[in-house]
Amino acid sequence: MLTETKKVLVVDDEKDLREAIKTALDYEGFIVETAEDGVEAFAKAHEFRPDLILLDILMPKQNGIDTLKSLRKEEWAKDTPVIIMTVLDDMDKLSDAIEAGASEYLVKTDISLGTIVSKVKAKLE
Repeated sequence: MLTETKKVLVVDDEKDLREAIKTALDYEGFIVETAEDGVEAFAKAHEFRPDLILLDILMPKQNGIDTLKSLRKEEWAKDTPVIIMTVLDDMDKLSDAIEAGASEYLVKTDISLGTIVSKVKAKLE
């Protein structure tokens, strides 16, 4: 368990995955909020002020890279770690995500919930 409770925003349009990540992070003692698209994520991030954001790239309304670019313009979010998640193994998307300020890039089909939790913990230590 974490000694200091950290807040994580999980953003993914796939409800089952979003809820599974939330449950795994809840179990580890994180305070977790979720959003299903980039527009909702931006609004929730303003309210919630997460310590870390897990952000899918391909989503309705606004994609993850555009959401990340908007967040990076906010003073409070400039240094918030953002782990980009996607089903794409696409070097163009990787470079776009890094250029926009992503801390890390995970291909969802290659990782487990345990790996996601470990990455979150490592970024917040």
